[in-house]
Amino acid sequence: MQQPKRTKYRKQFKGRVHGMARSYTRLNFGSYGMKASEPARVTARQIEAARRTITRHLKRAGRIWVTIFPDVPVSTKPAEVRMGKGKGAPEYWMCRVKPGRIMFEVDGVGEELAREAFRLGAAKLPMATRVVGRLL
Repeated sequence: MQQPKRTKYRKQFKGRVHGMARSYTRLNFGSYGMKASEPARVTARQIEAARRTITRHLKRAGRIWVTIFPDVPVSTKPAEVRMGKGKGAPEYWMCRVKPGRIMFEVDGVGEELAREAFRLGAAKLPMATRVVGRLL
């Protein structure tokens, strides 16, 4: 799973995911990409699950790029703990994904194979996605 090597602060505010993506809205590396259609918070586990699914369906043919990185720590308190006593410890890492953001790119495979791989990978993510491509 991905996580930053070091951060300026251990804990962050939850924040909101609003507005449209301004960067990574076009394909930079591959011929086909998976684009987010709605805002969501994507965890490192979900990113890794989608990446594995896409890679396995492509049978390691072609090349895959992951263009999102979980850099926001999410802290939780243990179960059945009373209110107060400060914020909980960081539990996992997540990434705020805005609509229009390209999350995965592939190159070196056919359109049908890429579409099916992205369809299977999108099932692991908490938002609606669509396939975009240079050749579409």
